[in-house]
Amino acid sequence: MKKIIFVLLIFLSGTFSLNAESNVKRIYEGSSDAKITILAFESLTCSHCADFHKNIYPELKKNFIDKGFVKLEYRNFPLDLAAFNAAKAAQCRADKGEEILHFLYQNQNEWVKGNSIEELNNNLQNILASQNFGINYDQCIKDKIIEDFVLEDRIEGVKKYNVSATPTIIINEKKFDKPLTYKNLEKTLEKLL
Repeated sequence: MKKIIFVLLIFLSGTFSLNAESNVKRIYEGSSDAKITILAFESLTCSHCADFHKNIYPELKKNFIDKGFVKLEYRNFPLDLAAFNAAKAAQCRADKGEEILHFLYQNQNEWVKGNSIEELNNNLQNILASQNFGINYDQCIKDKIIEDFVLEDRIEGVKKYNVSATPTIIINEKKFDKPLTYKNLEKTLEKLL
């Protein structure tokens, strides 16, 4: 039922577009003028996305992002209402966005549990409050500009990049189609340097 409601929400939102002057900022890491740009379409409730952040991201950061070779942009592709609310909360504090994303992925088992969206929202709100990220949770998840921003990412992912699962990695505008391991990613990135 949650997925049906979420799909309906996406469908009904498909006719809007964000104002170019929107104050919502893209969450990214690395140099804005890096030779390689990676778009990571992710859902905060996706266990494979959490695995990417735990097992691949640390080496990617050390060997490519921190050295100025790669800019990693996070794109919202929520698969359910809990991920949608988590994405809105992270976008609400884009200045700490990557820190919030990594924290939520590292602690995914703590907040992605429960029998209702209300339980999941409560878990999410509590875990975010425990870290003092300075998020006004209720205000963030009700912010229509942020909501539109998150939904626009998802719509763009489907329309422009044929994203159908998470995580989906786009490297310099091309979909990364190999199994997502650090070795495969490293080989592809090294060829582009």
